Amino acid sequence: MEEMVRVAVDAMGGDHAPGELVKGAVDAVTMRKGILVLLVGQTAVIQEELAKYTYPKEQISIVEAPEVIETAEPPVMAIRRKKKSSIVVGMNLVKQGEADAFVSAGSSGAVLVGGQVIVGRIRGVERPPLAPLIPTEKGVSLLIDCGANVDARPTHLVQFAKMGSIYMENVLGVKKPKVAIVNIGAEEEKGNALVKETFPLLKNCPDIHFVGGIEAREIPHGGADVIVCEAFVGNVILKLYEGVSSTLISVVKQGMMGSVRGKIGGLLVKPALKQTLKGFDATEYGGAPLLGLSGLVVKTHGSAKAQEVTNSILQCVTFKEQQINDKIKQNIGTSSEEE
Repeated sequence: MEEMVRVAVDAMGGDHAPGELVKGAVDAVTMRKGILVLLVGQTAVIQEELAKYTYPKEQISIVEAPEVIETAEPPVMAIRRKKKSSIVVGMNLVKQGEADAFVSAGSSGAVLVGGQVIVGRIRGVERPPLAPLIPTEKGVSLLIDCGANVDARPTHLVQFAKMGSIYMENVLGVKKPKVAIVNIGAEEEKGNALVKETFPLLKNCPDIHFVGGIEAREIPHGGADVIVCEAFVGNVILKLYEGVSSTLISVVKQGMMGSVRGKIGGLLVKPALKQTLKGFDATEYGGAPLLGLSGLVVKTHGSAKAQEVTNSILQCVTFKEQQINDKIKQNIGTSSEEE
């Protein structure tokens, strides 16, 4: 009998909660049998949304959480004061072993703080990084870290590289994933103090396939499978990536609709263009896992709609099936001491 993967979903977090979160959960259990989704939030509100759908009732249950952490609230204070919030209740489900993973589109700060304070780090992991998949010319790359550790140290980046390699090899099936550190040039002597100090450590790390520095312009071409950086740089790359992608799509659409010839041409290329643009849609790849925690926590975009929620839930299933946490424990947890 197939083991059920239990995924807790923050039904109250994000710009489109609870509607899109509930729809995403319904779509996930409709697509796959081996999932149990625990919708965490205000029961009456969730029940009202669920009533709109036909779905396998045994695969979705509700866990009451009357409070909601708002985006503007100070994360640490919110986690401490709102013990009955959907984020805190959901993470406690993971901590207590009642859920295998937690997905939230809510406050990024609260998710990051809650992940470390409630779920806790794997012993030996110094700093858990956020690691989204970003589209490239060759498929996808893992950007690690994109928002969790702004003031990272060289040893942190080495661990990011190791965890990123484990994720890409086991979840995406990339053999010997190429690892690169974000830099302003390919030469080893270039970069700021952090990059210069980290470069030789990555170069001499036997657990990864390090290919050197990577300039930002090479990232969309798929120059490496794992893109290592501290969170300030990673977040700038991610936001610029998303902004340029949406702008290009908008400009292409405007160009096609600007004349009769453009409209005719647009109709001819629409099928191919639609398929190409789909590959550059962030919602296709689910959310960003917070790697290195004792349980899986996935942060989706605050603007996440049903498709991204569904893909995030399915992402959790793959994470559990491939035993990513066990592999991180074997690689990192036994080789370094917890701070």
